[in-house]
Parts: sequence; C-alpha cells; structure tokens
Amino acid sequence: MSEAADKIRIDKWLWQARFFKTRSLCAKQVSAGHVRLNDTKILKPAQMVIPGDILTFPQGRQERVVRIQAIGTRRGPAPEAQALYLDMTEKQEDVPRNPRFEGKGRPSKKDRRELDLSRHRDVF
Repeated sequence: MSEAADKIRIDKWLWQARFFKTRSLCAKQVSAGHVRLNDTKILKPAQMVIPGDILTFPQGRQERVVRIQAIGTRRGPAPEAQALYLDMTEKQEDVPRNPRFEGKGRPSKKDRRELDLSRHRDVF
C-alpha cells in the first residue's frame, strides 16, 4: 500500500468509526483539545493517524480509549465501523440508582403512601 493510504485525518477517522454523528463534531472535539493521540493533546483536525495509534477522548459521560486497527474507506454500517478499532476503555460501574427515601429529599409516591400508613398506625 502507498503511504497516503496508510494515513487518514483524525476527524475523518473518528467520523468513519462512528464515534460522532458528524465530521464537524469530530473537528470541534479535536480543536477544543479534548482528543489525545498517544497521550499527546492535539488541536488540529488535520492530524494524521495510522493503525496502532491510541486515541483518548470523552464520549458522553465516559472517557473512551481506543487503538486504531485499520483505516476505513467509507462510513459504513456499525459492524464495519467496529472493525476499525479495539476498544480499550475500562469498564465503569453502572451509575447508582436514586436512593430510596431515607428522610432525604422528596419521597416517591409509593414511599409517601407507606409513610402515611405508618403514621396512621402509630396514632391508633
């Protein structure tokens, strides 16, 4: 393969790998300094990446770490996009659910009924 086919712009690769919905969103993330390439913050969307590079960037509420496995030729379906990278993101614990009413905050409707019943039982 020629050298031109071995490299691709980082914004285009992020878009092809379906991490962001549009290429302009990819470019904004890179320009804002939110993307790191091999632990180096990059600020230009035209930065070239090659297979073997490691990208770190925020996506939603988590920090994604991916290793580039291949350079895509198009933005294809999700299974094709997932073949472009190896996800190295550490699994984060699920976000804890809202705590049950313990005298803090506002009770749910069910908790409120139980409170009312327990108060009426104490009166009689």
